[in-house]
Amino acid sequence: MNPTATGAPGLLLPTVALPPSFTWGVATSSYQIEGAVADDGRTPSIWDTFCRVPGAVVDGDNGDVACDHYHRMPQDVALIKSLGVDAYRFSVAWPRVQPGGRGPVNEAGLAFYDRLTDELLAAGIDPWVTLYHWDLPQELEDAGGWPNRDTAYRFADYSMLVFDRLSDRVDTWTTLNEPWCSAWLGYCVGVHAPGRRDFDAAISAVHHLLLGHGLATRRMQAAATRDMKFGITLNMGTADPATESPADRDAARRADGMGLRVYLDPLCKGEYPADMIEDLAARGSAFPVHDGDLEIISTPFDLLGVNFYFGQDFSGTDEQGNTHDADGHPIVRVVLPDRPRTAMDWPITPERFTQLLVRLHRDYPGLPLVVTENGAAFDDTADASGFVADDDRTAYLAEHIAAVAAAREQGADIQGYFAWSLMDNFEWAEGYAKRFGIVHVDYETQVRTPKQSALWFRDTIGRIRGA
Repeated sequence: MNPTATGAPGLLLPTVALPPSFTWGVATSSYQIEGAVADDGRTPSIWDTFCRVPGAVVDGDNGDVACDHYHRMPQDVALIKSLGVDAYRFSVAWPRVQPGGRGPVNEAGLAFYDRLTDELLAAGIDPWVTLYHWDLPQELEDAGGWPNRDTAYRFADYSMLVFDRLSDRVDTWTTLNEPWCSAWLGYCVGVHAPGRRDFDAAISAVHHLLLGHGLATRRMQAAATRDMKFGITLNMGTADPATESPADRDAARRADGMGLRVYLDPLCKGEYPADMIEDLAARGSAFPVHDGDLEIISTPFDLLGVNFYFGQDFSGTDEQGNTHDADGHPIVRVVLPDRPRTAMDWPITPERFTQLLVRLHRDYPGLPLVVTENGAAFDDTADASGFVADDDRTAYLAEHIAAVAAAREQGADIQGYFAWSLMDNFEWAEGYAKRFGIVHVDYETQVRTPKQSALWFRDTIGRIRGA
């Protein structure tokens, strides 16, 4: 990378080879920014419930108000426009559109996304819709949640409510955001909503999330009256062995299987990885596959959203040298690379971003990629005006955009990059303690102030395009 100054102190631009057709965007999700959790007929989601569990979220924070985007949407769209991006990736709140997760559409709730879509188009910004970013209606969780097969069908019905309303104006549709987080963090580890800790429930959730994707994609494709793009967004990193020992290599294989291949193999190849099936059988578990499921899951789609934050190493032994846990299951322990860290304690590994993107191109050929999330939390300090001189975040973005360009030079078909996140927001179990935004939000006043990274991002887009 050959940084060159923009004329503003501290702002650097990478010299990277990205085409004029490359899509630049920013991204958010509904529960993290909207607030208005009881307005216009919205009912509770699993995150509304989870936030009330003592100790579940830092400082007992919740998304009741968040960034108040529900009431400040036009001003936020104007803010997005000022950044010079092409597209805005947002998610739709299921319990706002279909309270309870079944039955007719809630017109008042859907009208918000109607207005948002129109506002974006009027500003020259392409709306990219994500249909599910973790806010499952609580009533569906009470009925079993994603481990319950019926939830996949409920998701397809809900998806069509949104599609029928917005498909005359929205060209790009993503079914799910990060099903690994929904299944693993929500149903196995229990650190995200709904906070369950049940390995078999998580495995069932993986399958039903993918089934819901396939069912919704098929129905939307059948109803489409013009060219559109349909896809899914996965969070992925790299899983490398901490050493070359057989135990560490096996741990990396298991982590790669459960974190990446267990989603992409059924989506792209119509089958779950054989080694994952064997691993599950060894502990008496299995994906709850019915006849025809994998054909539905592998419905062809048009783009894969890639969310990347960092790469990981894995060890097959715990810190005492044991290779199996107390229940007799093989150890798979994360060993973070010795690199500078973000405020989330995540290592900064842009070279592994290139590695991942090239691997996806090699192992799943012909699948166009879009970076739908990439960004970092740092301990921002705002001045009296609210401005944050975030050199660390600016450098993170520069290094990772350069990593995207490097992957493209090696043949990976990467068609866009969305910075996470547009603005500081409710960061799930971290509450408001961590800030990922390129725009600073004063949560007391709701004043938005673009950070240095936002101005850098704007200028970078302009420079790469020769504006």
